Amino acid sequence: MNITAAAVSLNVPDERASAEFLMQHFGFSESMAADGFVSLARHDTGFNIIFLRVGLATFKPESMRGRRADGLLIVLEVDDIDAEYARLESEGVAFTTSIATEAWSERYFQVTDPNAVVIQLVQWMAPTGDDDSSEAQA
Repeated sequence: MNITAAAVSLNVPDERASAEFLMQHFGFSESMAADGFVSLARHDTGFNIIFLRVGLATFKPESMRGRRADGLLIVLEVDDIDAEYARLESEGVAFTTSIATEAWSERYFQVTDPNAVVIQLVQWMAPTGDDDSSEAQA
């Protein structure tokens, strides 16, 4: 098998709102669009994010046509989590979770797009050996 590209496709009520959120705050660009469909890319992610309007007549399988993206995270690993938090805060983005560091050295925070899709930014930190590292650290 030779995989030439990868994408995640999410059904949302307003595909344009989710696309605009990722373009404005996370540097994605529109690579393709049509009625009810927007495909976004970033050269450094290795995959596209596609937003499809819930109920789109061409969606397959038909049994999933009316369902919307729920209970998942779009996770983006970054080099400087604190700088990204400050940048998004200065842009007025509301945070779903405050910045925190887990015991397994994952420093992260979450924001939510206009269609309730959660975007989590992550930076893997050097282990500290501190057992209380899961508490929020701003």
